[in-house]
Amino acid sequence: MRNRRVRSAVLWDALRAVLGRITPEAGQSDVVDVGGGTGGFAVPLAELGHRVTVIDSNPDALAALERRAAESGVRVRAMQGDAVDLPDLLGPDAADLVLCHSVLEYVDEPGAAMAALTGTVRPGGSVSLLVAGQIAAALHRAVSGHFDDARQVLTDPSGRWGDGDRMPRRFTRETLSALVRGAGLRVAELHGVRIFADLVPSGLLDADSADALIALESVAAVHPVLRDLATQLHLVADKPAR
Repeated sequence: MRNRRVRSAVLWDALRAVLGRITPEAGQSDVVDVGGGTGGFAVPLAELGHRVTVIDSNPDALAALERRAAESGVRVRAMQGDAVDLPDLLGPDAADLVLCHSVLEYVDEPGAAMAALTGTVRPGGSVSLLVAGQIAAALHRAVSGHFDDARQVLTDPSGRWGDGDRMPRRFTRETLSALVRGAGLRVAELHGVRIFADLVPSGLLDADSADALIALESVAAVHPVLRDLATQLHLVADKPAR
């Protein structure tokens, strides 16, 4: 539980800041969580009073989401589908904030997925993207003694270390930003998530050291060098207002 809090703290701080910036005067935002699964983000956002829709291709995950939401006393709309299905499922300008976390690594066509996300978010709204970091993968393979794998990660266009790599695609700050701009969105913020957290043995963490590590992660998340070393890159993209 302590590790989970450390690893997600930077991301939640960023999401709260985005919602504070884009939430309408009524105090509620329409949030769409693409690939939201069992509701790790959707249910807490609903608890904060936002109207949340989860789009996921896995019916079992959606069933678990509905149970989780019911246990928490909130309502989350669950719809089966993929990122590219958004135009048919929701139509244009359906959300103030669209989450797309740990999805772009796996889709067949990231550009098509980004186009669908862009169409779903309203002018003046934002898209939150969380993706696997390419440079971090090389670092982690090298630290574990797999030096050839680390070199392969850095030279492979998809950021993969070989046939045994289960991750279809990884991103750098440059490749992710280019994908966002190609979809007509503006890069607003870029954070590194889990820069040190994945390198620190869990046995070293107690309540005090976990708080100190979160404070370190928060500063490193926006450091122009350290953020590129993060296990995950978090990019907030804004859709220009009309």
